[in-house]
Amino acid sequence: MITIDWMLFLMNTLVVTSLSLILSVLYVIIFARPLIKWIFARLIKRFMSKKYEENLWELISGLTRVGPTTIMENSLRAASGTIINRPFGSPRKFLHFDGLVFSPAQLSKSPANSCDPINMKTTIGPNAKHPLVIDIPLMVAGMGYGVALSAKVKRAIARAATATGTATNSGEGAYLPEERELAEHFILQYGPGHWSKSPEILNQANAIEVHIGQGASAASTKTFSPEDLPGNIREIFQLSPDETLVIPPAVEELKEPDGLKRMVDRLRTETDGIPIGVKMVAGSELEADLKIAIKANVDFIAIDGGQAGTKGDTPIFEDDFGLPTVYALARAAAYLRKKGVKNKISLLVGGGFTSPGECLKAIALGADAVYMGTALIWAMSHDQVTKSLPWDAPTSLVFYAKKRVEKFDETKASYHLENFINACTEEMKTAIHALGKHSIKEVNRRDLIALDQLTSNITNVPLGYKRNEGE
Repeated sequence: MITIDWMLFLMNTLVVTSLSLILSVLYVIIFARPLIKWIFARLIKRFMSKKYEENLWELISGLTRVGPTTIMENSLRAASGTIINRPFGSPRKFLHFDGLVFSPAQLSKSPANSCDPINMKTTIGPNAKHPLVIDIPLMVAGMGYGVALSAKVKRAIARAATATGTATNSGEGAYLPEERELAEHFILQYGPGHWSKSPEILNQANAIEVHIGQGASAASTKTFSPEDLPGNIREIFQLSPDETLVIPPAVEELKEPDGLKRMVDRLRTETDGIPIGVKMVAGSELEADLKIAIKANVDFIAIDGGQAGTKGDTPIFEDDFGLPTVYALARAAAYLRKKGVKNKISLLVGGGFTSPGECLKAIALGADAVYMGTALIWAMSHDQVTKSLPWDAPTSLVFYAKKRVEKFDETKASYHLENFINACTEEMKTAIHALGKHSIKEVNRRDLIALDQLTSNITNVPLGYKRNEGE
């Protein structure tokens, strides 16, 4: 039982504590402000009077001129003396889709009613015996198990892809049976490595994508040290305990004359006619590469722009190889139209897509579907990054065998990724309504306006500030 003396003691303690707190606040108000002002004045005077070589402002000047990323990466080069690997692709500001806007329907053409249904169905490989039909034109880019993502992340992606009616892509990594079980539509990447090529695995796919090159690493050799690939996955890659995994730059069959055609024919026969396509990075020889692909009778072509991401590769590949996505897409679509195969060979595109507006512009320029990668990773883990920060990078949650992988909540990630894909799809539908159309297939270049001469020249989209004569 609490006595009266004890209650008085508690009240006195509360009063004393309150007074102490009030006095502390008053002290800060009275004395801290002048102190802060004095320190600030001293700093400003130092910045404004010291010679540059003695002035801390030289750090800001250097960061402004060179950029913090370059300074940091040069420090990593100086510390290690070896090639560095940067995740998620290039921070460089490539020409992208910002120079294009849509032309809204108003009087000369009427917008569609918001209640009107929009057909977003997309067919990959329309001439194949068993075309791949998906509900939306947003697809999951190739991100390999082991060489990039953890099993948790791959499972979460597969669930979300199935829930939204789209396809996921195995990437160059090991075949993950759990991913296939969860994915309704599964694209298997046929890469330069020796794995994932047995008839049993090939026949699990709804489409096969022959990996020739990619925007973030061109067609280069990739290596993964034993530390990068611990655990049972080494058995899948058939690696000894201390062996480094090496992914060669090209599939061996492609080095032979007509190698691609023979490969496409063989894969089509082995898989009973599912779509067989190629993935390539765009360069100055893009049309020559496309010519070979068309001659090989592929069902689809996936173009990877220079902004594409990856688990990590040397900055020289990410910054200085490959055409920007908008260049690559415009040239590829124009060439397929010129050769009369645009309606026979599906054109997929990836590389730096982060918003529904960019995706819809790509479709207007001639893409049948768009690959998204890095944006999906950020969307699915957006509220989980605090599990790694501030001591570890966010990639430690999603990349294979990294520190925080076990903390990754795949159920939560799948839920948020499904939300993200659905939100992007609904935004695209709203835009199609505003264009006065009812199907994704109706969206084309005539719905676009170019804001600058360079974008107009690249895409063959008219400039917005020029009117036709006589109008």
